[in-house]
Amino acid sequence: MRDGLKLSLVALGVLLVAGYFLGHGLTADNYAYFLSRRTPKVLAIALAAIAISASSLVFQTITNNRILTPSILGFDSLYVLLQTTLLVAFGSTSALLVNPYLNFAVSVLLMAVMASVLFTLYFRRHRANIYTLLLIGIVLGSVFGSISQFFTLLVDPSEFAVLQDAMFASFNNANRDLVYISVPVLALCLLALYRYANQLDVCLLGEDNATSLGIDTRGLTLKVMMIIAVMIAVSTALVGPVLFFGLIVVSLARQMFVSFQHRFLILATSVLAVFLLLTGQYVVEQWFGFETTVSVIINFVGGSYFLYLLTKNKF
Repeated sequence: MRDGLKLSLVALGVLLVAGYFLGHGLTADNYAYFLSRRTPKVLAIALAAIAISASSLVFQTITNNRILTPSILGFDSLYVLLQTTLLVAFGSTSALLVNPYLNFAVSVLLMAVMASVLFTLYFRRHRANIYTLLLIGIVLGSVFGSISQFFTLLVDPSEFAVLQDAMFASFNNANRDLVYISVPVLALCLLALYRYANQLDVCLLGEDNATSLGIDTRGLTLKVMMIIAVMIAVSTALVGPVLFFGLIVVSLARQMFVSFQHRFLILATSVLAVFLLLTGQYVVEQWFGFETTVSVIINFVGGSYFLYLLTKNKF
């Protein structure tokens, strides 16, 4: 089966599942209210899925490793730490937390700045060991998580509720304001990735071969890392931390589709991610009756799959 046909089938599945979410139970009397509630939710799921999958795909390309995702490098923990620090420093009534636009802008800016500092220092080395980067990310994620937990002990219990939305992934409480302002931000990031798609294709040959073919691998890596930081900030600000989802969807996309071109893979991976995340949310709502969250299922399956890749040495 050709890749184009596979992608069309997955896209059809997305339309069917999205149509169910938007249309089930609608009547002439309640459609306006329910659509106003459901549309931002479906859009938030789609945006988060696209941001996580596309960033994970290009991250694996520039690191030349198929078990790494931006989540492993502590981006999610960094976001939670930023929200916790803002609460401790300025209080729960501060505009930095109450105003969704200001909070979103500050979070994305700080994550981009901190990520650029880390990546600039790391990739400045002549031969940067990718496993060292993995260990650095794990350590930083643990440190960020520990600091966040310490700060939560200092805040008033009533203010702690403000942090709960940032600490746990939830698609039911997605901020509608953030959903709509995230669309142009994510669109610009995707356009930037498409601009570098041909260079990313060459990077699949390895750093030495890509350099010999005229690719500035160091400069490309820094640019792509900055884009990844912004995309992860967008997805985390919308729905909260979602670990391992990028690993699952990118691995499935590489198995489903033959093409190696990033212009196609970015689109295919994004569509597949939206289908999986919408389907997972459907399972949570209809089969489990909201007794669990889709992030719990993703983390369980993704963690198991990550261990499987390590034992099979498929990276």
